[in-house]
Order: sequence, then structure tokens, then C-alpha cells
Amino acid sequence: MLEIIIQLVAGAIGGNAAGAALKDKSLGTMGNTLVGLIGGGLGGQVLSMMGGAGIADAAAGAAGMDIGSFVSSLASGGVGGGVLMVVVGIVKGMMKK
Repeated sequence: MLEIIIQLVAGAIGGNAAGAALKDKSLGTMGNTLVGLIGGGLGGQVLSMMGGAGIADAAAGAAGMDIGSFVSSLASGGVGGGVLMVVVGIVKGMMKK
């Protein structure tokens, strides 16, 4: 459960960071945060399905979360949130035209 929370928070941060870096794709603070949350969760799930750290590790390791799992959750959530925010920003821009 802790890994999911880390992925969601990292996704929100990643979404806002991508929005700050790419002002023309930004959805506003709330939009960046919401899309980042979704992207963070999806990014973590995709990594987990590909054999990386994620929910499977949380179920397997009842003793706690190691640093590798933490970093993996942080990275997958942050990247997933940033990427999805940019994709949504691009689609939104295309729909305006």
C-alpha cells in the first residue's frame, strides 16, 4: 500500500514538474496534479507488470520496503505522471485546433 501512495505522490509531482517545464502543455496546477496522480498510478502498475518493483513486491515482502523498491516506485510514479500530463496536454492542444 505504501508503494502505491509513493507512486501517486510522485506522479502528482511529476505532472506539476512537466507542466512547469512545458508551459504550453500545462493544464493548470489542479489539472497537472490530477493527471499526474493517474499517470503515477499507471506508471507504477506498468512497471510492476514488466517485472519491476511495485505491488507484487509489497505482497512478497511483508518485512517492509527496501530502498530499491522505494526508488523504483518514486521513479515510475514521477515519470508516469509527467508523461501522461504531456500526452494529455498535447491532445488538448490538438482539440483546440
